[in-house]
This record gives sequence, structure tokens and C-alpha cells, in this order.
Amino acid sequence: MSAYKFVDLFSGCGGLSLGLAMAGLEGQFAVERDAMAFETFAANFLSERALPIGKFAWPDWLEKRAWPIDELLTEHLGQLKKLEGSVEVLAGGPPCQGFSFAGRRNEADPRNQLFEKYVEVVKAIKPSALVLENVPGMKVAHSRKNASGNGRDSAAESYYEKLKRSLEDIGYEVHGELVNAARFGVPQKRNRLIVIGLRKGIAAALDGGVTQAFKLLESMRAAQLKDLGLPELVPVCEALSDLTTKWHSRKPCVDPYSPKGFEEIEYDEPSSKYQKLMHKGCRKDAMDSMRLARHGDEVRERFAKILRECPRGVRMNDANREQYSTKKHRIYPMDPWEPAPTITTLPDDVLHYSEPRILTVRESARLQSFPDWFQFRGKFTTGGDRRTKECPRYTQVGNAVPPLLARAIGLTIRAVLDASKGGVAARPAAANCESADFKEVAVA
Repeated sequence: MSAYKFVDLFSGCGGLSLGLAMAGLEGQFAVERDAMAFETFAANFLSERALPIGKFAWPDWLEKRAWPIDELLTEHLGQLKKLEGSVEVLAGGPPCQGFSFAGRRNEADPRNQLFEKYVEVVKAIKPSALVLENVPGMKVAHSRKNASGNGRDSAAESYYEKLKRSLEDIGYEVHGELVNAARFGVPQKRNRLIVIGLRKGIAAALDGGVTQAFKLLESMRAAQLKDLGLPELVPVCEALSDLTTKWHSRKPCVDPYSPKGFEEIEYDEPSSKYQKLMHKGCRKDAMDSMRLARHGDEVRERFAKILRECPRGVRMNDANREQYSTKKHRIYPMDPWEPAPTITTLPDDVLHYSEPRILTVRESARLQSFPDWFQFRGKFTTGGDRRTKECPRYTQVGNAVPPLLARAIGLTIRAVLDASKGGVAARPAAANCESADFKEVAVA
């Protein structure tokens, strides 16, 4: 049986695509409007490098570049409709900034309406299954004033409810649940809304409909941990201890996207099971994005004091922030023996567990479960007005779907579609964790 084909909308740097590819699905093309994020995507899914995942097929009619989804619909609606019957899975996570609890929730944010474009692509391609990932805030109704300007409109609904209704109207059964990536081998406490949609005929073949997919996902979770040799929870130190500066010499960072004057460590070798899994098949000189921050003495001293005196694994409270003269609302000193807090797009949200510094892009990627062979492109960070217009490496990593979570979702979708083709009801006991990831490929 040929592998199921998928398209990734709002792909970012490719975390969801990577996990689906690890699960044995075949990528066709991806839609991402930011040039930096797409450059990273292309470096890993479109290049000629020898990698443990398949290269995206990419149709001849679609230029290999960053595409806004509305431009794709305007210029290529006819070609999208021709994909009906050949693309089984449509994945995508529209930007979440308008309803993220970590930012300013803004009902008027135009990015909130991008899920409507997602629905238009669904109408065109008519895939068998849908996968969408977003922040938990997507399931919370935004408040809005009634016509008189007093009180809340009782008809307010969440964007998840709007999405669910829109997809049900075009023939899908849809269900979303909050999922913690830490339970899937990702060394990070990251709660996300996972939405799965199935064509109603496929959902009808499942005992319990589309909700059965989440029971299968739980079975895939257990099978994945066993298959990859990972514990129930991976602590920070087991993810990052091979990347500390204490036991490594330093060398100049020669990344072409980085200004001169930065340093990175001379990598040695992985030690824990998780580190070995992430580094499998990667030459140690092929790891990029290991640039260390250049903190001044005052900053390092303040960070060291925070690590000595503040509670670990929780956000600094108001009293702590005042005591250490920081105006940042969100700072987490990591606990080495727990999974990391949620990795965001801001590098100074999280402090290293044993060193007075922020994380490198590579360390953030490790906490997201990106393998070491996965390469990043574009600026490392940005600031000012450019923060809403550019997607540098820290932002790419923070916005990504953790690949190990996406892998389990991909295996779940495979099981559901296999059952629908075989005419047999899918059950959790039938979980099959076979996939083509983590091959012994010496990645350049």
C-alpha cells in the first residue's frame, strides 16, 4: 500500500511536517508566507542532503518559495481542486497570536481569520483527514461588547467552535482536545489544542467516531515511548547536558547569518538516551544554531543570582522580578529534573538550568524534539517593529509543533485511514508504531 500523502498549511519551519514524515507519510508541498521560515523548511525538505526522511514531492505548478495562503488560493485554486483523491491528509496550524494567553489576546487580529483560508483549502482538496494544532486559547471564547456597549455578547464563541462548525458544514466530523507534548517524549511542558477532522464516512467506521482517534493517539503515545526507548517524562538535564559550556571548549561562530564576535561550543558526543536519539545519524560538525548569547557581566551576575535563589521550574513572581530588577513578565529558571516550561518565540523567557544564560537556538530545538541534523536558516533573532514582520530562528522554533508529538499524530492518522480502507474498525489495541524515522544516515 502506498504511503498517505499530506500537504502542510502554515508550515513554519516544518515541525509538523517532520513528525508526519517520521510517521511514514509523504509530503507533497507546504504553504508558509515568511521567507526565513520557508528557507529553513526548504533546507530540510527540499534540499539534496542525505536525510532520514523523504524529500517533499512538490508539484511542478507551484513555485518553491514562501506563499501567503490567500495568494495560493487566488493563483492556484484549480490545481488544488485537482488534488482531490490524491492527498489524504491536510495539516496546518494557523497563526495563534490573536488568541494566545502568552500574548495580547486580540479579537481583531487579522491572523485570527486565517483559519477561514484553511477551510477554503479543505473545500478544494477534500482530504480524508485533517490535523490542526494551536494554542489552548483557541478554545476560549473572546469577549465582545453587545450593541449597547454594555456587558458581553452571549453569542460569543471560540475560534475552535467557529472552525468546527465550518468544517462540519462541508462534510467533516471534528474534535479537539488539549494535549501535553511532555507525555510524548518531548522534554517540555507544552499544552496545545490538537484538532482532528475526518470525512464523515470515515468517522462513521470508527467506534465512537472521530473521538476514537484520540484514544488511538494515547495508544500511539505509549507505543512511541517504548519504541524510542524514552521515559514517561524527559527532564531538561537529559535533553541538554551535552550542550553545556562548562565541559566544552569554545570556537568562533561562523554561521553566515550571524554577525562576527559570537562563540559556540566544540561539540563532543551525546550521553543520555534522549540525546543519542536526537543526535542519531548526525555528524557532530553538522549541527548548526549553537551560537551562545553575549551577556554582559551584570546580566550574567543577575542570572546567576536568580538560579541560586529563585524557585525552579515556575515563572518568577512579581516580588522576584522587582528584587532582581527585571521588567520582563515571563522568566522561567529551568528545573534540571523536570521537563522545560513552554518554549516561546522570545529567547529570554527561559534561563538555562545550570548556567547564567539564555538558551541557544539548538537547545530550544532540542526541547522541541527537533533532531540535531535539522538545520535552521535566517537571522537568529530580531527586535522592534520587525518582530511582527520577521520569523528568525528563535521564533521558528518557538512556533513549531514538536516533531515527536507530530510523529504520534501521524501514526494515529495512518491507523485510522488504514482501518477505513480495510473496512475494519480502528481500535487502540491495533496501534502500530512502525515508521521510517531515526535511520542511520550520516547527515552532512
